[in-house]
Amino acid sequence: MKKIVVIGAAGGYGAQNPACQDGPEVIKSFDFLDQLDESGIPHHWAGIIHLRKDERDALSAVSEMCAQLAEKTGKAVSEGHFPIVLGGDHSCAIGTWSGVKSAIDGRLGLIWIDAHMDSNTFETSPTLAIHGMPLACLLGYGNEKLTRVATPYPKLLPQDICLIGVRSFEEGEAKLLKRLGVRIYFMDEIRKRGAGEIIKEALSIVKKDTEGFGISIDLDALDPLEEPGVGSPVPGGLLKDELANALEQLRPDPRFVALEIVEYNPYLDTKFATAHAVSDLIEAIAP
Repeated sequence: MKKIVVIGAAGGYGAQNPACQDGPEVIKSFDFLDQLDESGIPHHWAGIIHLRKDERDALSAVSEMCAQLAEKTGKAVSEGHFPIVLGGDHSCAIGTWSGVKSAIDGRLGLIWIDAHMDSNTFETSPTLAIHGMPLACLLGYGNEKLTRVATPYPKLLPQDICLIGVRSFEEGEAKLLKRLGVRIYFMDEIRKRGAGEIIKEALSIVKKDTEGFGISIDLDALDPLEEPGVGSPVPGGLLKDELANALEQLRPDPRFVALEIVEYNPYLDTKFATAHAVSDLIEAIAP
């Protein structure tokens, strides 16, 4: 059984609302570590990455945060452990998966569960918020401070990625992913086929020619009527229980190498419903 290494990434520099930087600390105060104890799963809390409180531009801050995070996730995977990263805004994914890829001898698959495509660049983004760019950066598109974290090469190939839960996007990022041939499961397809079948099919894609695969969950993939604690809510999302049940099929897979859950904003949560959802998702997925 792999030891779980939990890493917090207290970054809000990539978001328009930086409050999600406090998400890892709040999530830590909930009971998911106790649940791992009760399940007999070995784990280690590796602390929270904070940047020094000085003035810097968002690009430099995100780049530094991701470099530190990549070092931690890469070390965990290299040592045979299973990292769980708790964000922070979704720009931290650049660091999470750059580090994981650096520790894998082969291609990395990734299931990206999100209401958005997160595949803009500074040339296509209407807001210039970096949390809308991480998947493009991992594919090798964007500013070099972000695309070259850990290694100077793209971390992912288009055929090794699936997006699930998308229902809000910009024209530029949609064109990029369509040109690259990335498989996207929009919410209307999920409603027709069911989350369990979609996850099963996505797994067959991200595992086909890869050495290992991971899951990145932006909490705004969930329906905000049930889970309001996110900065960029979009109506009509996944229900927490349907996603947790669908993801349980990942648990026994030895090629499942890392998990990331991001964009928790505790100030927008109601009775900590979304924080409890994080605990439930970890319990459902943890290997």
